[in-house]
Amino acid sequence: MKSKNIQFLIFLGLLLIIFFGAHILALYFLNKDVFGNQIILSYLVNFSLAVFVFLVVIKTLSNNSAQAGFVFMGGSALKFLVFFLVFYPSYKEDGNIETLEFLAFFIPYATSLIAEVIYLSKQLNNQST
Repeated sequence: MKSKNIQFLIFLGLLLIIFFGAHILALYFLNKDVFGNQIILSYLVNFSLAVFVFLVVIKTLSNNSAQAGFVFMGGSALKFLVFFLVFYPSYKEDGNIETLEFLAFFIPYATSLIAEVIYLSKQLNNQST
């Protein structure tokens, strides 16, 4: 694996740690349950899925860049599938999904997605045709 890809994975991990810290700090100052709504699991699962999707897309880019977009979209579908299998049942347990429950999943999801899109789009633009 190229050192730039490893650097991105380290960057992604650090970025999620920063967002996690800010997230729990905001919950603390709002007098909310800091570690509720499966927040730790959410950050860990989103990081793991982002790494997996990233590695598969990078592998696809090196073999056939025309399919990389479809692989990335499949990775996004996988992330939603995991959300509905792992998090949705417990969030929906009381009949509705509260804002804090939604944010516990969405903040690490969106952070990972934005970082992946920016990095992978740069990689795709640097591909020689």
